[in-house]
Amino acid sequence: MSYVSLTINGIKISVPKGTTVLDAARQARVFIPTFCHDPDIPRFGACRICVVEIPGMRNLPASCVTEATEGMEVFTESPAVVEARKTILELLLANHPQDCLTCEKNGDCRLQDYAFRYGVKESGFKGERKDYPLDDSNPYIIRDASKCILCGRCVRTCNAIPERSIIDFGYRGFATKIVTAMDTPLGESDCVYCGRCVTVCPVGALTWKPLAGKGRIWEMQKQEVTCTFCDSGCTFYVLSKNGKNIGVVPKAPGNGRPLCLKGRLGLELKYLDAPPAPHLKKDGEFVEVSWGEALGLQDIISKLNKD
Repeated sequence: MSYVSLTINGIKISVPKGTTVLDAARQARVFIPTFCHDPDIPRFGACRICVVEIPGMRNLPASCVTEATEGMEVFTESPAVVEARKTILELLLANHPQDCLTCEKNGDCRLQDYAFRYGVKESGFKGERKDYPLDDSNPYIIRDASKCILCGRCVRTCNAIPERSIIDFGYRGFATKIVTAMDTPLGESDCVYCGRCVTVCPVGALTWKPLAGKGRIWEMQKQEVTCTFCDSGCTFYVLSKNGKNIGVVPKAPGNGRPLCLKGRLGLELKYLDAPPAPHLKKDGEFVEVSWGEALGLQDIISKLNKD
């Protein structure tokens, strides 16, 4: 394997040829902010918050799609870079609800973190704002399209599973948003509510409905567990607060990990003291069902009862 040497903020580092500037910086423990970057589905380059300054390049390139080359010199916090990031944050905040005090993702939101890091208190851009209705049409996921920053992480992680591909970019220009087929509510789509999209969302556009109002991220403890319903071995977090388990959420899913509703419901039944009643869609409507039916064990239970 061939290597290239470059300098990042005065730090010399050698990385395998083909490594992006972002990954090289992370190896050197140099911080670069990201919204759209997903290490399992890399090289998207949409949000531009990860721009850096590289002498000799005409513009500020996105570090997540720029390959490191021999002798390259990179500056991640130059005045030009900081100014560009502030402008990007102001543009995002110009069309983003300012309800951080009551947002479920308060304390676990990259937009909030980066605004604090770069001292962006408000946006200098004025104009039309998006105001989409809240989509809580199913028992598991709440979608707030008004908070979406169009990073595309949810789209790419959903499309990583061939049989899923439920959501994608829709419309154009200012009207662009993440939609299901025919822009129907999520509860009316073919979504299986695996939660991959919620897990990778960097802001408050996608949140867990069963956890709404139960606490902030810094109040919760995480216990990593592995689902044993099949051989995929998906990993989940059991969330607890004040010594009581309050929810189960998927860990970052990774490319190829299918995740499924049955696995999460099964872990809720196993680890939660009072798990919420499971719901499945029947004839286009969500209805409360038994745990045996939700976990695909109804036939086994019926046979045991007969025996």
